[in-house]
Amino acid sequence: MIDAVRPKSRRITRVESLEGGILLVSELEKLRLLAIAPQTVRITATPYEDYSGKERPGVINNAPSCGFSVKEEEEQITFSTDALTLKVDRESGAIHCYDGSGELLFSEHTEHARTYEEFETYTLADGEQKIRTIDTADGKKEVIEEAVKIPAGKSCHIRWHFDLGDEALYGLGQHEKRFASLRGKNLYIHQANRQIAVPMFVSTKGYGILTDTYSPLIFHDDLCGTYLYIEADRELDYYFLGGGMEQAVRGYRQLTGKAAMLPKWAFGYVQSQERFETQEEILKTARKSRELGIGTDCIVLDWLSWEDNMWGQKSYDAARFPDPAAMIRELHDEHTHFMISIWPIMGDDTKDRREFAERNLLLPACSVYNALKKEGRRLYWEQLEKTHYSYGTDAWWCDSSEPFTPEWSHRERPEPSRLFEEYCEEAGLRLPYEYSNSFPLYHAMGIYENQRAASDKKRVCNLTRSAYTGQQRYGTIMWSGDISASWETLRAQVTAGLHFSASGLPYWTMDIGAFFVKQGDCWYWNGRYERTTEDPAYCELFVRWYQLGCFMPIFRGHGTDCRRELWNFKGPYYDALLAANRLRYTLLPYIYSEAGKVWHSDASLIRWLAFDFAQDRTVWEITDQYLFGKSLMVCPVLEPMDEASGETYAVRKVYFPKGCDWYDFFTGKKYEGGTTEEIRAGLSEIPVYVKSGSIIPVCAPALSVEELGEPEFKRFGEGECSCLFYTDAGDGYGYENGEYELREIH
Repeated sequence: MIDAVRPKSRRITRVESLEGGILLVSELEKLRLLAIAPQTVRITATPYEDYSGKERPGVINNAPSCGFSVKEEEEQITFSTDALTLKVDRESGAIHCYDGSGELLFSEHTEHARTYEEFETYTLADGEQKIRTIDTADGKKEVIEEAVKIPAGKSCHIRWHFDLGDEALYGLGQHEKRFASLRGKNLYIHQANRQIAVPMFVSTKGYGILTDTYSPLIFHDDLCGTYLYIEADRELDYYFLGGGMEQAVRGYRQLTGKAAMLPKWAFGYVQSQERFETQEEILKTARKSRELGIGTDCIVLDWLSWEDNMWGQKSYDAARFPDPAAMIRELHDEHTHFMISIWPIMGDDTKDRREFAERNLLLPACSVYNALKKEGRRLYWEQLEKTHYSYGTDAWWCDSSEPFTPEWSHRERPEPSRLFEEYCEEAGLRLPYEYSNSFPLYHAMGIYENQRAASDKKRVCNLTRSAYTGQQRYGTIMWSGDISASWETLRAQVTAGLHFSASGLPYWTMDIGAFFVKQGDCWYWNGRYERTTEDPAYCELFVRWYQLGCFMPIFRGHGTDCRRELWNFKGPYYDALLAANRLRYTLLPYIYSEAGKVWHSDASLIRWLAFDFAQDRTVWEITDQYLFGKSLMVCPVLEPMDEASGETYAVRKVYFPKGCDWYDFFTGKKYEGGTTEEIRAGLSEIPVYVKSGSIIPVCAPALSVEELGEPEFKRFGEGECSCLFYTDAGDGYGYENGEYELREIH
């Protein structure tokens, strides 16, 4: 029990040796430092007598495994590995982190590094609760009107105060608004339809921090101070990751698991929309794509594959889908894979829900299955295996994987602080309060582990809307939620994906063209284009969005309000879309090779320019250029053409980072690093540049990944050029056992 009246001394009075580290004891807390690796130190602080020992499913490789030294002095205790030095102020317990050369990287705030406020958590009592079910664009939602609660144990609100220097920060998941550095922001880190919570950030100073909590957080950085607020945990548990920004991401993966390889087809074009109605419509779409020469590797069946009023049931409406297995076989014959939308929510009248209810595997007062229980995850898979998996389904679309989105029950958008409170209250009553950010991680865990147990022949591919620490090891792809069509939203997609990637998870995508195109009645349904594909303004926006998607980890079109097959766009818009589609397939040898490095060497597919050019201050705040793989810099067109001037091209400025020369991917024109150029881009053009010294593997465009020919290698530079070229079987898990080739091309 924490004494809330008498302040306790922070002065460290005792130092104890531990296996792999040390324990520092004050009247206020116990502070533990463990040497996980030369560039990774784990720091855990608790105001309680013992550490909680709670399940922490995100971090799986945190055993201390390197040497360290300890030096005790009157004013400080110094804890060192071969690459990091942590100095702990004896009076305050504040930690200061230095690199191997003695440069200060990070400091906790000396006066009050960590503060704790104990409180009682609650859960819903057994029996009837007063709830109501509402219809939203995000599906049916069960809202608690008057909760009958019972105590569930003590926890703490924790504030972790630290000081930042001359640096930019990136990460903490996916954010809806457009900004580069996290500095000067107040961010609410909880799951939502359009945001993803991941408690990891990196700094241009060359370090990263992973906070191992499963609670919602707040990042606060303004004149009132800098801190991370944890809503509910019994301890502050974080990992300091040194060695540079890329190495920090590698350190994150070493702690939380390698990013599983996706099947090779997943890097081709994925055709989705809300929604295909019948089996025949799906087959016709696949046939027409091939007839028109549109590369397509996957087609997606969105919600309502089930019978009417059977929301979330894992079976087909036989009237509209008479033979799903035959449908999937025919798609496979056309080199097209099949993904289906599945939900954690099951309607009251469904057989699937009754099975969960009979085994007490639903979360309280709702129709969401309890993914935090292994039995719940197993039953969910058993239902999938009986139907969808047995038919030959290739991939899953785990929609609404938060699965609580109270913001969608409002007509007008509440303030972020209010949304945070509502999320904590609703998710915290149905999930253990300290785990209320963790549902998507457990949900993905169940899909992956059970499919792997069923067969190793087909790689798990799971498009899911939310994520948490470690989810990259489960074959997941995340996307930016149900966004609305506007140029502002398009611009924000770039930074949303880059922050997410900086959080350690590599596979991300978006609804090309936005989910909502028209204006609806609620705050989130706020597209700008009532005439949709009949409006040239929307067609131009869609083309630029599609071009951006061509240079994202996963290339996927989706949305409501209008059809999304490319042939719905006419004339020059269709030509531009087809050119971008063919460009994606031309680049697939490069893209898949870079994806191989994501698994093999813990790389990232998309990165802020600061990852490679942190010494060039100009790049810290650039929000409209990014690195795609190791060699390409993508500069998407994010503004419309000036119709008033009658121009047939858009104009944008491109900054070429210092440290190397750059070459136009299409023309070979050379640009000097450290310069800015004004670039014109016609409707079919996207500015893409290559680092000097690179080799880019390319091939002739094809209609699917299976039909790609042998790669050719294009060099960019005047001296020696090289690349690492990765290949494997494209599916299955042989790569885990060394069944791959990694060639150095000179």
